[in-house]
Amino acid sequence: MTSSPFTLLHSSSECAARAGEVTTLHGTIKTPVFMPVGTQATVKSMTPENLSQAGAQIILGNTYHLFIRPGHELIASFGGLHNFMNWQGPILTDSGGFQIFSLQELAKITEEGAAFRSHLDGRKLFLSPEDAVRVQEALGSDIMMALDTCIPYPASREEAIRATALTRRWAKRCRDAQKETGQHLFGIVQGGMYPDLRREAIEQLVEIGFPGYALGGLSVGEPKELMYEMLEASVSYLPAAHPKYLMGVGTPEDLVEGVYHGVDMFDCVMPTRNARNGMLFTSQGRLVIKNSSYRDDPRPLDEQCDCYTCRHYSRAYLRHLFQCREILAYQLNSIHNIHYYCSLMAAMREAIVEDRFTAFRQTFYQQRDIPAPS
Repeated sequence: MTSSPFTLLHSSSECAARAGEVTTLHGTIKTPVFMPVGTQATVKSMTPENLSQAGAQIILGNTYHLFIRPGHELIASFGGLHNFMNWQGPILTDSGGFQIFSLQELAKITEEGAAFRSHLDGRKLFLSPEDAVRVQEALGSDIMMALDTCIPYPASREEAIRATALTRRWAKRCRDAQKETGQHLFGIVQGGMYPDLRREAIEQLVEIGFPGYALGGLSVGEPKELMYEMLEASVSYLPAAHPKYLMGVGTPEDLVEGVYHGVDMFDCVMPTRNARNGMLFTSQGRLVIKNSSYRDDPRPLDEQCDCYTCRHYSRAYLRHLFQCREILAYQLNSIHNIHYYCSLMAAMREAIVEDRFTAFRQTFYQQRDIPAPS
């Protein structure tokens, strides 16, 4: 089996939750971990210093967007993405498969790769599995993703079979194209909403051999219960000695359920996107800062939070900034939400190490007055 950058440190005796470490060229990541999304080589409205202070260990960049603008050659000329954006911690780059999927009207998928038009200026572009690896190697990310074909929901079994088979063939081409750079290349499991196809995809990817494995094609419009069903049906089949990554998911509840089932790594745009829309995550649940009830509220967003925003600003001030559409509102809200997500992961790591994760999970849902998934 392919060597793994993952070291298992603790396993829960009550569920599949586990704590470990992933070793990369730019440092060691403690898992389970949430990775803020920095699509354009920036996590929107946050500086690298903001991210570090909020507890971020690793962030994401996106191959598709950076390939289009400013171009991987330019970034490589600056010594790679770390120097270009002044983030010296680990970086994971998505292959661009999901972005191509989301811009279907501009793309054509063939055996050779994805032919598409730039969403910026309409120019014709092409990205093969080999190109995806080459671009990510030029970006210098610590963890690269194999190019995949994301499956929409709903999709027929025949559509899922075809797309999953193409993802497998592309995964093999990505692995063959990879150079010895010290970067980790993860394979992506597809299969739609068909558990047997996902398990078969896992077997085929393991046969190819990757340092880590990701579950893709979830949170694409399916009901939450179905997503959890696919998660439970898939994650236990991934190699225990390798990092397990659930892509593009999700809410705080999703993170807790993912860790409960044994997932190590997560990413999602939700904390920063919701911050810009005035929705904040707290230990008691969601808070919509534009509500008039916060007009003269002197309390911090979350009295249990020690982030920069909660230590210095009131709900009344944050509401004022948001109502005025001041740029500072987006920054302070994002700082809080990223800190919340990173702190949630740190609390889960601690609960796993102390073998009390099921109690942590129960308390998490009780504080929000919502039932835990069965």
